[in-house]
Formats: sequence, structure tokens, C-alpha cells
Amino acid sequence: MERSAGILLPIFSLPGSYGAGVLGREAREFVDFLHDAGQRWWQILPIGPTGAGNSPYTSESTFAGNPLLIDLERLAEEGLLDRADLEAAKVPSSARIDYGALYRLREPLLRKAFQRARGEGDGKVRDFAEKNPWLAEYVLYRAAKIRFQGQAWFQWPEEGLRRHEPAALEHWRRELAEDVAFRSYVQYWFFSQWAELKEYANENGVRVIGDMPIYVSLDSADVWSERGEFLLDGEGRPSKVAGVPPDYFSEEGQLWGNPLYNWPAMKQDGFGWWIRRVGGASRLFDAIRIDHFRGLESYWAVPAESDTAKAGAWEKGPGMDLLRVLTSWFPKTAYIAEDLGILTDAVHRLRDEAGPPGMKVLEFAFSGPDNAYLPHHYQPGCICYTDTHDNDTAVGWYEHASPEERAFAETYLGVSGAESVRKALLRCGQSSVAELFVAQMQDYLVLGIEARLNVPGVAEGNWCWRLLPGQVSQELAEEIRSMTAAFSRC
Repeated sequence: MERSAGILLPIFSLPGSYGAGVLGREAREFVDFLHDAGQRWWQILPIGPTGAGNSPYTSESTFAGNPLLIDLERLAEEGLLDRADLEAAKVPSSARIDYGALYRLREPLLRKAFQRARGEGDGKVRDFAEKNPWLAEYVLYRAAKIRFQGQAWFQWPEEGLRRHEPAALEHWRRELAEDVAFRSYVQYWFFSQWAELKEYANENGVRVIGDMPIYVSLDSADVWSERGEFLLDGEGRPSKVAGVPPDYFSEEGQLWGNPLYNWPAMKQDGFGWWIRRVGGASRLFDAIRIDHFRGLESYWAVPAESDTAKAGAWEKGPGMDLLRVLTSWFPKTAYIAEDLGILTDAVHRLRDEAGPPGMKVLEFAFSGPDNAYLPHHYQPGCICYTDTHDNDTAVGWYEHASPEERAFAETYLGVSGAESVRKALLRCGQSSVAELFVAQMQDYLVLGIEARLNVPGVAEGNWCWRLLPGQVSQELAEEIRSMTAAFSRC
């Protein structure tokens, strides 16, 4: 990456009339804002169907798109919805997403659009399915999950389907043909709209950083259809699950609960599952942030029956065996290593050998002058963030920092008070030698803890913040561009 700057904002946090951000007009307007602000990168979170707690990191598919992000107005332009349909879907503007309302309102409208699209659009959907082999597995998984009242796949009453046996798959594709067809259309719409938005962004000098979670959910189409890639027993249950030990984010550690990979089997197969996964992501994004990069060197394995992550232990990851394959298959794909958490020399060596830049987070920096996240310790080739989606905003961080951290931050930055520190953090990151500087949109908007996206280890209330109409202005774009240009990042 060249010296540049970007802003982190999830698609769902965009403003709009339909309860959450979508891939439509407001998304293109945000691209315009980024262009005017001199930002060359838009970093988003995963865009798959959300899972437990509405988290984009607990998706039921690593390949599918989130139906909640589909632009209903675009479907109306195509004649698949009418004005009355759009009015019925509108939700009063709010800085918090009401997911319950979204789920109640969105699917009936998508089904109406599907009924109007059938026949004329079948050929395009068939072509889309042929180019995306994952689609057949995902839409059947999703249709079966609905048929069985939302039960996880390993609880489905039909044993053959639960075990992914060919005869059962053929039977249930016929049995659930209508719902399978509907969900195929939904995915076609999502990816068609995504392709248009990404093309618009690239034409306006904005590239997209996507996020690739290292793990997948146990209750997902991926694990159901390819369980040999994961460490599971005959009933599809893991003996150990993923997490991280106690760290900055949580004294108890984080018990994620994802199944662990069967790395020996994956290596023997040439890491085909990962090639397919990264191949899909590389078609969607201009750069891929590899979540929890340190888990590729060593990962925290927790006994499945444990209540917290404290009982886990480190086990060896695939390291360069995997990364060498991915970089050779996708030599033009840019990566960012999310190398946060408990790091070792081995993790640093792996990142340096593989080549992707690592992350430096300013909110982690102010424990003392030897802290590696302080900009005077940076080496060229890193990415600097004020904070990430798992952190408080700059204002919220300052207000809740320990007295010692706050005092050192004020000494280091040469300012005092929440507003002055917020501005100084942005200038500090922009002026650093990091090749890319990224701030959350909330940091430019002077928002506090009320705008935090996620609190790790807290199951509810996350992933809800969104912009209000008019909150992002041309005046703000000019202010950001001025700072970005001053530090040669435009």
C-alpha cells in the first residue's frame, strides 16, 4: 500500500430509511464523502449473514451475503417492489438498529420481490449459481434450518440430511425447492448490488478493505457441508473450541465457541477450503484483513465443556504452510494482519515472512514510553488505527481510561481534555510513518461510548450503532481532507 488514509464504517452503520444501512444510495454517498475527504480506503466489517447477537463475526456462511444489506429501492427500480412496499419497510431514523423490526419487515418484502422476479430472472440466477458452487449448499442449509424451526444443523431430526448424505440432499432439495429458489435469488441480488457499489467506489478512487474472520460458526453451512475440515466427533460436536486467553479486552479471556480446524487434513488437501474462501473474498475486496492473525501461528484451544476461556492451551497453527499457498494463489491480493493480542516472537516472524503489514492501535499505546504502539516506535510497513470495532471511540476511551493512561497520553500528545486528545490522536496517526492510517467514523464525529460498535465478551447490545441522516457533512469532509493532505496521505 502507498501512504494513504481510510475510514472504518460498517455497511449496516450507514444512514437510511429502512432500519439499517444498505448497498444503495447512502452507500454511494458515503463513497463520495470519502473521495471528498481524501480517503483512499473504506474499511468495512464482514458482510455475511449475521448470527448470534447479530454479530458479523458469527455468520452462518463464509461465502453468502447478508440479506439485510440489500437495497430495497434498487429492487423497486427493477419493478420488483412498488412504492407501497417501500413505505411499509420504512423505520424511523435512529442511531440504534432494531434488529427485531428488521427481521420482521425485510423477508416478507424480499419474498414479494422474488414472486415478481420468477421466470424472467431464472437464467441470471442459474448463471450466478454455476459461478458460485457454495450457493447450493448454503441455500439448502438455510431452507432446512427454517423448516426445522431454527434448530442448529446437528440437531435436525432428519439424520441423512444432518449427515449431509447425497440421497438426503437430493430429497430435501426437491422438498424445499421453493425456499431454495427464493434464497438463491436473494444471494443473486446481494452480490449484484455489491458489485455495483464496489465498482462505484473504485471508479471514485476508493478501495475496500474487507474483513475475514479466522473462524467460522459451528452452526453454519460451511461446517455442515464440509465437516471433514473441522475437528468434530461423529455427531458433529467439537471437543475443543476457539477463543483467546485473558487479555486487554477481558479478564476471563474470550470463549468464542467456534470449531477448530483439522489442520493436518487441510494441509493434506492443499488447503483447498482456504483457497476457495480467500478466492471469494478477493473478488469482493481490494484488501483483506485477516482477523486474529496470531491464530495462524498458534491458537488457543479450549475444552468444549469449559465455561470460560481460561482453561485453554496454545496449539500450533499452520503458519507459512497455509500463507505460502494463499500468497502464491492470490499474488495480487493485499492483506492486513490483525496481529493484536498476546504476541510472541514467532508471531512477529510469521507476519514478517508472510509479508502483510501488521496493526498498531493508538488506544493501546499509553501505558508508558516503551509501549510498541507509540508512533515513535513504528517501522514503515504497518497500519495505524486510532481504535478498532472492538474498542471504544476515541472520546469514550479518554473518558474511561485509567488516570495513569490519561496522564501519559496528555504528556505524549501535548494536550489535555477529551476534545483536544481526540484531535491529537487523529493527527498523531496521520503523521506517523504507517503506510495506512484508519480511524473509525465515530472519531471524526466526536462521538462517545454511545457509538461503540462492540464490547468483546458482552453478548447483547452490540453492532447497533449507525449514522443519522445529515450527520456526515461536506464541511467535515473538507476538514478531514485538510489534515490528510497535510501529512501527504491524499
